[in-house]
Amino acid sequence: MADQAEFVELAMEYMPSLYTAAMRMTKNPTDAEDLVQETYLKAYRGFSSFEAGTNLKAWLYRILTNTYINMYRARQRRPEETKVPEIEDLYLFKRLGSPSSGLGRSAEDQALDKFTDQDVKLAIESLPEAFRIAVILSDVEGFSYKEIAEITQVPVGTVMSRIHRGRKALQQALHQFGMDRGLVNVGGSL
Repeated sequence: MADQAEFVELAMEYMPSLYTAAMRMTKNPTDAEDLVQETYLKAYRGFSSFEAGTNLKAWLYRILTNTYINMYRARQRRPEETKVPEIEDLYLFKRLGSPSSGLGRSAEDQALDKFTDQDVKLAIESLPEAFRIAVILSDVEGFSYKEIAEITQVPVGTVMSRIHRGRKALQQALHQFGMDRGLVNVGGSL
């Protein structure tokens, strides 16, 4: 049972961040809990194949992402269920700086002040799945391109393309939110 104790000691610290990622993928607390539970079950069963010294967090995220994709495919074969969206805090742009001072702040910081977390969340949710996952793993979870490639099991070039295209689509969605609310001038500036 040394493996069980070692697994608990090493892997359980990542549960909150895995749950957050699962919420962003599934957009539903119950589904996110199921996804994390299934991820930990698969990780525990396969822990003997984990190579000590490698990135455990990336390994867990790969299991989470693959499990989500498999669950998503299975769900596509079932009738659609109605989901009630739940508001969650979105930390995508929290790393951009403190909003306490308007001096020396970038134009991007000032523009983001005009959007609510819900606006950004809706824009992210509007991204195609592959782009959404890449952007979340990069910009929210802070994984490197190489780690994202390992997690999603696609080449690094594909990861870079998905992140670039996802960010562009996110920018366009936020621009459209700004246009709809009169925050963006016809010329495109805030």
